[in-house]
Amino acid sequence: MVTWPERYGGRGLDLIRWLIFEEEYWRAGAPLRVNQNGVFLFGPTLMEYGSDEQKARFLPRMAAGDDIWAQAWSEPQAGSDLAAVRATARRDGDGYILSGHKIWSSRAVFADWAFGLFRTDPASERHKGLSLIVFPLDAPGVRVQAIPQIDGETGFAEIFLDGVRVPADLRIGGEGDGWSICMATAGFERGLMLRSPARFQMAAKRLVELFRAHEASCPPETKAAVLQAVMDTDAYALSIYWTASRMRAGGGIGAEASVNKIFWSEMDIALHRAALSILGARAELLREAPAAGDVGRWLDGYFFSLAGPIYAGSNEIQKNIIAERMLGLPRG
Repeated sequence: MVTWPERYGGRGLDLIRWLIFEEEYWRAGAPLRVNQNGVFLFGPTLMEYGSDEQKARFLPRMAAGDDIWAQAWSEPQAGSDLAAVRATARRDGDGYILSGHKIWSSRAVFADWAFGLFRTDPASERHKGLSLIVFPLDAPGVRVQAIPQIDGETGFAEIFLDGVRVPADLRIGGEGDGWSICMATAGFERGLMLRSPARFQMAAKRLVELFRAHEASCPPETKAAVLQAVMDTDAYALSIYWTASRMRAGGGIGAEASVNKIFWSEMDIALHRAALSILGARAELLREAPAAGDVGRWLDGYFFSLAGPIYAGSNEIQKNIIAERMLGLPRG
């Protein structure tokens, strides 16, 4: 919330100062933020597209942690292809009736609200006729079912909506404007806010420390992988500072966010693979095992990194966006 206006619970600082704050936050070893879907994704979207009443209602509680938010976009038939959304919002007087099935909803197990993409025009197809609507997860007709991850945690859930009635003032932006609004949210997710450079730079610092402790037993290619990780995290930081500087000068986030997303997701995997190669067989030990030593959370981090090329839009889809919107190549 460093960049949020003070009236909504922020500090009113610019993106460059937010990046500096992130450096100190990660250097201090501070915990992960449970409300990052709200703070980093929906919050900025609401500030740009929401009404004054919606901002006053939701943003201060989001900043205070009183309301936790989940992202309800993907569906069983609409994952990376978000335009295939089938969940509907049928207009009914002064409200909407929500029906459908959302899946891979981040933090929905312990969230209070969700921001979802729904088809408000039943005759529409693909990107048209979609609207962004928020809904409380304790509303009648909502059922949340946890999805266990590979590590047993429940960071995701599926949401079943069976005739859920919500007032029309929970629609963000105009009816049918959902696709363009969600693409703005995706720009924050892929290109700037969700994965700050400091997160990866601190991981690279720990990787260097791990390598130095085991350098004598590491093959030459391990050192090259560690050096590459350090260079890549610094390159990503420079790219994000460039983006933030451009936005501070009045620019926006475009298709280049897809380049950033591919880069940080592949970089994260390579960094963790380098750590596991240093640890060797011990990488598979639990942290509390007697022989674990400096295993730390590297295996957990590796498991999580494998999801990077999938969430926030799969890398295959990002490559299509780059080809079509940046390189001007024809559709396949």
